Amino acid sequence: MKDKTNLYDISEFNEEEVHTILKEVISALEERGYNATNQIVGYLISGDPGYISSYKNSRSKIQKIDRAKIVEILLKYFEKKKLWDI
Repeated sequence: MKDKTNLYDISEFNEEEVHTILKEVISALEERGYNATNQIVGYLISGDPGYISSYKNSRSKIQKIDRAKIVEILLKYFEKKKLWDI
């Protein structure tokens, strides 16, 4: 059993780059008729890239980003917008 808290640092990608990739992936998924939210959640939870269409290189784009970085950015956005107060 560990008594220390592990620190997790994922700074390889800047936030703007991740935003751009997510926008492109969401757009491509929606163009193909998929529910982008469901597909991305499936990918984030399972790690299975099969949830993301290869249309417009979406699968390879999203795989360039650590899934934890995507979650981090989504949580930062949620926190910044104070969405829990709704």
